[in-house]
Amino acid sequence: MKTLELGTTPSLGEVPDTMKAFVIRADREGEPKDAMRVEDMPIPDVGPNEVLVLVMAAGVNFNGIWAARGKPVSTMKMHPDEPFHIAGSDAAGIVWKVGSAIRRWKVGEEVVLHCNQSCRECPECNGGDPLACEQQKIWGYETNWGSFAQFCKVQGQQLLPRPKHLTWEESASYGLTLFTAYRMLMAQAQVKPGDNVLVWGASGGLGVFAIQLCKLAGARPIAVVSGDDKARLVQELGAEMIINRNEFDLSKGPAESRRFGKKIRELTGGEDPDIVFEHVGQYTFPTSVLVAKRFGKIVICGATSGYELTFDVRYLWMRQKRIIGSHFANTHQAEIANRMMIEKKIRPVLDQVFEFEDTPRAHQLMADNKHKGKMSIRVQTPRP
Repeated sequence: MKTLELGTTPSLGEVPDTMKAFVIRADREGEPKDAMRVEDMPIPDVGPNEVLVLVMAAGVNFNGIWAARGKPVSTMKMHPDEPFHIAGSDAAGIVWKVGSAIRRWKVGEEVVLHCNQSCRECPECNGGDPLACEQQKIWGYETNWGSFAQFCKVQGQQLLPRPKHLTWEESASYGLTLFTAYRMLMAQAQVKPGDNVLVWGASGGLGVFAIQLCKLAGARPIAVVSGDDKARLVQELGAEMIINRNEFDLSKGPAESRRFGKKIRELTGGEDPDIVFEHVGQYTFPTSVLVAKRFGKIVICGATSGYELTFDVRYLWMRQKRIIGSHFANTHQAEIANRMMIEKKIRPVLDQVFEFEDTPRAHQLMADNKHKGKMSIRVQTPRP
């Protein structure tokens, strides 16, 4: 079989000669609508500990935008032997081919993928935390052969069972953000019942799971959103305290941040946040440090508005607050969070589904902040 038609499933294990993939190349890095172009690419070979997955659907994340723009770092520098990049760090699909050392998974099984790759041999990978592995990388961003293609190549330890009550599109939508939010709140910040948790971007991909995890933990989320439709969404997820960020211009400095803190106390009955769930970065971080309570925690996993941060450090040391970095999740944490999805304790929030040819447009919508919840791309899922 030379090619595979989109939206079809071939005979189990049958591998075509080439596949369609959205490819980024160095000479066209820029906005996703320009950088991502469909090309016919070879099917990647799998090593002993690797798996080839037929991609039924793929999830859209902000790292696809970083990959397209080549900023803050060009993905070409991360795998210099491959002068192209296939992005995508979320997928749901069918195990299509397994390496000789794979024992847990069989061809034909339906899976979702987590995006942490590591060496699998060092002490951190065997008894420690694989996120501390010196070879740790995020698949589909720091490594190649991501999910915006008919087939993707992953390590066997990246596979998780697919929740059968979800569609392929829903199954592909949640992994990166749910697993990241789980590690941030449960492992790093150690959220506990009664905690007030300020959630920036509460209607976005990370925020919708932060809200649900807080509710499961008995904590009180304070959801920051940018419009009435997004406020309704977080209300449906269980958020009772909601702030419209458009009522504040945090770029004006400390006075506006203090006004924002006053709004938080009005909602909580006079309490400051025990935890601030941060991923916006430059625009919000000074406010996050200011509003967190004494001995409070600011846990951060990203910086979509800019990664060079400036804040008044006096509020950090004199009030003994803590800044905690967090990066995705290890396989054990991903397994626990995925089990929550299987058991219907957490639900995906899928805002839009796009056809494969609209992959650049979906990323552009995210880049322009014209979305809420998560977005998925149909690849081999039959088209309606």
